[in-house]
Amino acid sequence: MASTQALTLPESKRDIHVWVSGLTMAYGQFMVQRNLDFQVRRGEIFIIMGGSGCGKSTLLRHLIGLKAPVSGHVFFDGLDLWEAPARARDRMLLKMGILYQSGALWSAMTLAENIALPLSAHTHLSKKQVAELVALKLSLVGLAGFEAFYPAELSGGMQKRAALARALALDPEILFFDEPSAGLDPISARRLDELILHLSESLGSTAIIVTHDLASILEIGTDSIFLDAESKTIIARGPPRELLSRATHPTVRDFLTRGQTPEPTDSPDSRVLSPSPSRRELQP
Repeated sequence: MASTQALTLPESKRDIHVWVSGLTMAYGQFMVQRNLDFQVRRGEIFIIMGGSGCGKSTLLRHLIGLKAPVSGHVFFDGLDLWEAPARARDRMLLKMGILYQSGALWSAMTLAENIALPLSAHTHLSKKQVAELVALKLSLVGLAGFEAFYPAELSGGMQKRAALARALALDPEILFFDEPSAGLDPISARRLDELILHLSESLGSTAIIVTHDLASILEIGTDSIFLDAESKTIIARGPPRELLSRATHPTVRDFLTRGQTPEPTDSPDSRVLSPSPSRRELQP
């Protein structure tokens, strides 16, 4: 694997936030994906998509430091996550915020206590400062005034937003989402999409999202890769809306059109099969 020195990026690639090179993943003798190569630029909402069992969540585990690769590299700002010295690696990990599929909130703690956990563990702020930051993070996700609530007292969508507030606690440069809309009704899922888009645009953070939710993929994704379980590699990459119109691989085409012909329609699913311009495309 590579040395612990920072990767020197050419001037044209200084905006690359995450660089995955030759990444191979496996569980014992079972190969998950091999030779993955892709880049994520700063400020993007990057989608990792593919069918069930293709290795999306496994890739996420490699990106956030939970599982080491068989071979290959994961660079953050030019530093190899898996080859960096322990202190440098810890600093990289503190720049990440993670929203797990289940939310992973501590049920016996209030929202304020959940969000305060990373602040208490990694900063020297006073209790007053922590309380002020907790209130700010809850306000960012539309949960102002919910500090004393327990997770069980919230709806599924509110729990996801509370977990996102905790992910934002340390002002991360990059946010990771594992199936953020899983278990949510369509309205709650759309609201979460709008929140992710708002945070990306207002905070300038990079977002990497593992999802198979087609509406979310086409609504907020600015770039993407498609993992294939059969060939065990990337079979398509690019902005999801472009892939919708030009994908030639049958697996990608069927996934993005739900097996239908992508032509204009007045059906309730028209936003998926014939999507209107995204919010970003409509902005000057």
